[in-house]
Amino acid sequence: MKTILVAIDFSRNAEHALEYAVLFANKLNACIHLIWVDNTLAEESVIDIIEGETRIEKRAYMNTIIKKFQPQIKCGEIQVLLRKGRVYQEISKAAKQINADMIFAGTHGVSGYEQYWIGSNANRIVSQAPCPVVTIRSEYGFKDQIKNILLPLDSSLETKQKLPFAADLAKSFNATIHLLKVFNTPLSVIRKRIDKYGEDAEVCLKDRKVKFVTEELEADNVAVSIIKYSREHKIDLISIMTDQDTTTAKKFLGPYAQQLINNSEIPVLSLRSKEIN
Repeated sequence: MKTILVAIDFSRNAEHALEYAVLFANKLNACIHLIWVDNTLAEESVIDIIEGETRIEKRAYMNTIIKKFQPQIKCGEIQVLLRKGRVYQEISKAAKQINADMIFAGTHGVSGYEQYWIGSNANRIVSQAPCPVVTIRSEYGFKDQIKNILLPLDSSLETKQKLPFAADLAKSFNATIHLLKVFNTPLSVIRKRIDKYGEDAEVCLKDRKVKFVTEELEADNVAVSIIKYSREHKIDLISIMTDQDTTTAKKFLGPYAQQLINNSEIPVLSLRSKEIN
């Protein structure tokens, strides 16, 4: 993990996301790129945008941010990307171009304001991104360490795909992974599958020498139960998959992933699933 991309719209949410990204960058020895996307509807050429007043003003804001945060970063100089277009599309393109390992974006949740673009685009950024995305709300007060990472396990084939990435993070932070088997059905075949995924995950974490605990819960509402568990166990980061609406399980995407991203006061790490034959 060498490159982190942070979405900036000059809101408090965005600056808070950058503060959080710095914590990860220093632990992972990664460099940071900032991206601002001009999403206005004005018809301007690329040259006009680059030379225009808006870009000049935003570049000045960026310079202020860089001056504030550069002394805190251990690896490399902060790089700046200025783009025009749809926010989530340009962030996805930029992430591919710089080969970003993670994207950080602030979100205001369901009750926040819409005057800045990060909050209103958070779900689209997550669904379009080519790499894992961390969303964080401005009111979340984090410390200088990640101690507990939550990995909910459901019955889908994709649910274990988040394990290697989370394991690497856990080793970097010397954190404990909470393997949480989430049961929301009485069907024994589904419950046995979840138990088997839990056993496989334990073997993987033992092999990687990552600290972990395994727990389970019965859930009528998966997202609500995960958030409640996170509060009760002082979880610092929740890791979920984000393409599971295409599977038979339908646990964490569609509405479940969106509920977690919008309602969790704890940062959410979202990973898109890979195709499974």
